[in-house]
Amino acid sequence: MTLMRPDSNAFNLLIPHDTDFLKVESIHPLDPYNSIVIDFLDAWSKRLLLNKESRLYPDVITFAFWIRKGHIRLYKEVFEKQNSNELRLGRGRLFHIAPSNVPINFAYSLVVGLLSGNSNIVRVSSKDFRQVSLLSEELEALLQKEQWKDIHDFITLVQYDRTNKDLTDYFSSLADVRVIWGGDATIDEIRSSKIPPRSFDICFADRYSLCVINADILLCEENISGLIQGFYNDTFLFDQNACTAPHLIVWLGKKENKENAKIRFWDAIQAYAESKYEIVPITAVDKLTAFCREAITHDGVERKKSKDNTIVRIQLSQLYEDIETCRSIGGYFNEYDATTLDELVPIISRKFQTLSYFGLKQQQLKEFIEKNRLIGIDRCVPIGKTLDFEPIWDGWNLIVSMSKVIQIV
Repeated sequence: MTLMRPDSNAFNLLIPHDTDFLKVESIHPLDPYNSIVIDFLDAWSKRLLLNKESRLYPDVITFAFWIRKGHIRLYKEVFEKQNSNELRLGRGRLFHIAPSNVPINFAYSLVVGLLSGNSNIVRVSSKDFRQVSLLSEELEALLQKEQWKDIHDFITLVQYDRTNKDLTDYFSSLADVRVIWGGDATIDEIRSSKIPPRSFDICFADRYSLCVINADILLCEENISGLIQGFYNDTFLFDQNACTAPHLIVWLGKKENKENAKIRFWDAIQAYAESKYEIVPITAVDKLTAFCREAITHDGVERKKSKDNTIVRIQLSQLYEDIETCRSIGGYFNEYDATTLDELVPIISRKFQTLSYFGLKQQQLKEFIEKNRLIGIDRCVPIGKTLDFEPIWDGWNLIVSMSKVIQIV
C-alpha cells in the first residue's frame, strides 16, 4: 500500500542529507542488540560527551551515558537470558512521531528502534530545541563515515508541519510499526493515516503521574540535597510537561511529622528552584487560572501560602476521581495527606503512569499493586529517576514488541 514518494520540498530532511527513500523501503532487519548497532551508539555517546556544549544540557549528558556500550550490554544480557531459545529479527521499518514537549525523546525512541533491529523514520518536533540540533549534528557526522555505512540507511530524521497529512500518510504506509508519542488528540489525528494490514501502533498517550513521600523518613534524613535536586529534575526541568512529572504529592507517615516534613521539603525546593528556574508571566497566569478552576469545580481545596509564584501548592481534603484534570505546568502541585497507600486506589485510572517515591520500600509498592490489581501505574521509581528511560515503558516491552519471533519446527 506504499503511496507516492513525497516531494522533498515538503519536508526538512534533518539526517542523513542523502537519504534514498528507495533504499529506506527495502532495508532488511537486524537481530535485536546487534553488535554493529551497539558499537554505533557507543560512538555517538563518545562524540556527545566530548562536545563541550553538551554540558549545558543535562538531558543530553544523561542520554549520552545511557547509550554507552557498557550500559546497553546490561540490557542485552537480560534480553538474551529471557529470550535465549528464540530466533528474533526486527519487524522491518518503524515510523516514530516524537512529542513536542520533551526535546530528547526522539533520540530514545530512535535508539530502541535500532536496538530492536529496525530501520527508522523519525518525525522530530519542529520546535527550535538546541538539544535536537546538537544530537542531530553529531549523528550526521557519524553517518558520513565509511565505518558506519551499514547503519546509514537505518536512520532518517525528518521535520514537517503536523498538518501535512499527505506526508504522514506516506511514512505511515511504510511502517511495520508506528510509534506515536503525544496527547490523545495527536494520536487520533495520526491514526487517521492508514498503516499496512499486518502493522500496528505503539502509542504513548497523555498520562498523569504522582509522587509519594514518607514524612517520617524524610525528617530522619540529615542531608536531603540529592532528593531536592532529583525532585526538581523530575518536575521543573521540563516545566512539568513530561508525562512522568508528578502533579499530585501524597504524604504518608505520622500526622505530627507531615507538616514539618512539608516545610523542610518545600522550603528546600523553593531555594533550589530560585537558583535554577525562571518563571515566565504566561506560566504564572496558567497556574493562577488552574487554581481558580480547581477551586470552583471541587470542594476542599486550599491554596497554601508561598513566598512567590514559583511553587503553587494546593492542599486537598479529599481525592477526587478526576484529579488528573486538575493540573498546570511550571510548579503546580496538589497535595494530600494519606494514612495508607490504599487510599489512592479509587482514583488510579488508566491515565496514571509513574509513581515516584521516597521513604518506601520496593516490596511495599509491589504488594500495593498486586493486592489492588491496579488498572493504572506502569512504573514505580525513586524521586529523581522519573525521566530515566528504559526499554520497558508505559507497560510495553519495546524490544520484544518491535521485533518478531521466527518459528522453526
